[in-house]
Amino acid sequence: MLASIPSPPDNAISLGPFELRAYGLAIAIGVLVAVAIGQRRWAREGGDPADISAIAVWAVLAGLVGARLYHVITDWRRFEGRWHHAFAIWEGGLGIPGGLVAGVLVGVWVGRRRGLSGLALLDMAAPAIPVAQAIGRLGNYFNQELFGRPTDLPWGLEIDPEHRPARYATAGTFHPTFLYEALWNLALAGALVLFERRRPGGRPGRLFALYVLGYALGRLWVEALRADPASELLGVRVNIWTSLVAALAALTWLVLVGRHPVPAPTPTPASSTADGGAEEPAEPADAEATAAETAADPGAAAAIDEPSREPGARPGADTADEADDAGEPGGPNADDAAADAADAGAAADGAPEAGVADEQDADAAAEPADPTDDEAVDASGGERGANQGS
Repeated sequence: MLASIPSPPDNAISLGPFELRAYGLAIAIGVLVAVAIGQRRWAREGGDPADISAIAVWAVLAGLVGARLYHVITDWRRFEGRWHHAFAIWEGGLGIPGGLVAGVLVGVWVGRRRGLSGLALLDMAAPAIPVAQAIGRLGNYFNQELFGRPTDLPWGLEIDPEHRPARYATAGTFHPTFLYEALWNLALAGALVLFERRRPGGRPGRLFALYVLGYALGRLWVEALRADPASELLGVRVNIWTSLVAALAALTWLVLVGRHPVPAPTPTPASSTADGGAEEPAEPADAEATAAETAADPGAAAAIDEPSREPGARPGADTADEADDAGEPGGPNADDAAADAADAGAAADGAPEAGVADEQDADAAAEPADPTDDEAVDASGGERGANQGS
């Protein structure tokens, strides 16, 4: 062997009287880095970074519990006769699928309680999660676990005899599958950021679905290289089945939902009724019916030509009150006529007869002229003239 990666002599770091487990330290550093990335991304979108810290507290705790439960359930044979070791997280054994499910569910729940969008939070965390996973994988290096089959490649990992599988007891170096997964996760995080910059927008949740798809695909080939004992289903490692289900679910969402553009918001009508409902638009006038009415009744044409009259108001209202009810003045200016009538009434003490005459004149002025009568007279005169001419 010309070159290889040596294994660490111990899985703990001693700081005076304190001893830090490298596995737990790697997970803690990964969480801190992911939270920092999430806060920065959330602040860039106008959110409060404190929200990410509050959510991370609960999401990380739930993720640790879910990851350990997944590992114990899928590899329960390792704990037969020593079930108390199920709580020894520092010995290794965290199932990322279980941690993702529990952490995502609790994180979204906490975010919704704070009035935040669950899908927006998932998109924010999409590039941060694989970075945390990549850093956490360094703990597997210190524990000499999750390595692959024997290899003579220059980057083969040296494993101490007590950590080797029985069937590979004589092998010296193995595939550092945890390193492969760490590098894959870092590349995935960079690809997600690049995709987001080049294709901004899209449906909320799209970026997180791409993360799930990318991680599941990477986990498939990495898991196929591993040589450590694991539970199997139909002769296939359980983690491979889990990755297949996750990849298919993410791909299905992206094809059926994620590829469609976000629907545009429905425009709000400018006018609304008193109770908040939108008014129905007025029906447009029928041009042909209007032309027919104009030809049949010249007086209606004169009324339509008046710019101050609302459509539907009857031309030549009988009184000024009717014209006011229709919203338009009726014939002569009713306000001027009323003022003349008031002046005539004030002068009635000095000249009663003149006052009576003025009141009559005012009443006559207030009564609108019916243009249809004059036009009817003209029309009848023209008809008689036509008869006489014939």
